[in-house]
Amino acid sequence: MTPSRRAADTTMFGFTEEQIAGFGMTFGVGAFMLYMVFIIVQLARESKAGRYGTFVLFLALGVGLIGFVAKGVIKLFIGGSE
Repeated sequence: MTPSRRAADTTMFGFTEEQIAGFGMTFGVGAFMLYMVFIIVQLARESKAGRYGTFVLFLALGVGLIGFVAKGVIKLFIGGSE
């Protein structure tokens, strides 16, 4: 990179680094969370957990997902979109 170019001006496929990071945090983490839900469902199905066991699996393993979503919602209401 030449000294005359600033880091904010660099793009990849027409997107800035900040835009790519925002896309990854929004859709990448969302897709990862859906995949984790799929894993929990498969775990419950293969272990023949039943309704109560499935509920316990979702409660125990899904608390982190709920916390991450709650953090985003609280951050949105308190500080805007930052």
